[in-house]
Amino acid sequence: MKVTTHIWSAAAGWKDQPPLPDAHLVIYFGGKGTLDSGERYRELKNLYPKAHLLGCSTGGEIYKQEVLDNSVVAAAIHFQATTLKTASVTIASIEDSYEAGRTIAQKLAKKKLSNVFLLSDGTNVNGSDLIRGIYSALDKKIIVTGGLAGDAADFGKTLVGLDSPPEPKKIAAVGFYGSALKTGYGSVGGWDPFGPKRRITKSRGNVLFELDGKPALDLYKQYLGPDAEKLPGSALLFPLAIRPEFTSEHDMVRTIVGINEEEKSMTFAGDVPEGYIAQLMRGDFNNLVEGAGKAAGLAGFDKPYADSLAILISCIGRKLLLGQRISDETEAVAEVFNNTIPTIGFYSYGEICHQQFTGKCGLHNQTMTVTLLHETQ
Repeated sequence: MKVTTHIWSAAAGWKDQPPLPDAHLVIYFGGKGTLDSGERYRELKNLYPKAHLLGCSTGGEIYKQEVLDNSVVAAAIHFQATTLKTASVTIASIEDSYEAGRTIAQKLAKKKLSNVFLLSDGTNVNGSDLIRGIYSALDKKIIVTGGLAGDAADFGKTLVGLDSPPEPKKIAAVGFYGSALKTGYGSVGGWDPFGPKRRITKSRGNVLFELDGKPALDLYKQYLGPDAEKLPGSALLFPLAIRPEFTSEHDMVRTIVGINEEEKSMTFAGDVPEGYIAQLMRGDFNNLVEGAGKAAGLAGFDKPYADSLAILISCIGRKLLLGQRISDETEAVAEVFNNTIPTIGFYSYGEICHQQFTGKCGLHNQTMTVTLLHETQ
């Protein structure tokens, strides 16, 4: 496996490493304003005419240890003993998320499939249904990682592209086949719960209507105080932790992607099941940075490989909270990898990864999720 990385900025254009002529796959991430014209895609395609190109819009880009805005970062990969197959679908509405996932999986479900890397529209998809659809047609042992595209903190239009310029309402994935590719993964948050635990008494899929029989949006606004006027963007700083019961050991974190003032409801990136227990969370700088390092540790192999590729997908809420200290979390990851592994990534509206405790794949919010790829042959 060979890897080379590139970075584009308006001031300098494309720079960094020389092209990898025999690359099979190019993964790229960029600010929506840099991708919507299709020009950056065409430039990459001219550079790599024989490779598959998979990319999406972001809430910020990660290149090595740097966190950037309105740039494009890319990694070109040549595989020595791994074959690829790609799949994509355009989703009509959020209710079609399950079927979209199932369609993607059916296209990729071939012999010797080892893992899947997936990028999805970030605002028109229920990530939980998408993953359930995927595993309706894939063996549960297949590793799936990836994330939901971003649009800074605006929650407007997000873009995903596979072998064509990125566009809205697109879901795309690449499947890796054979036994040579080793995939590591880790996903850790670092947020602290506060306030009372409340039961979800009314919800539908990823829409929350009531907590303890009261309008969810009204309760949420009480805790946000002045920040309530900045919803839904300010909700990124106050995610919701949900768990099946009060006594459950592990929870999932959900981020709001929209609100409905008329219904007093909140829409999340993933499911908020009726009967679950919900509690607000807030971030602690040190815990978030420590969580990023832990995610890298979970993804890491016995030793760092310079010819690996690390893909970092972190939540836009972490970026807003950490502010000027945001590079602390990418530096924490780099330190675990001894600063030797090529790294790209982006800030997302949701992260897809297997859960370290249950072993099941799920949609996460407000985590740092690390995917580490390396061929053993």
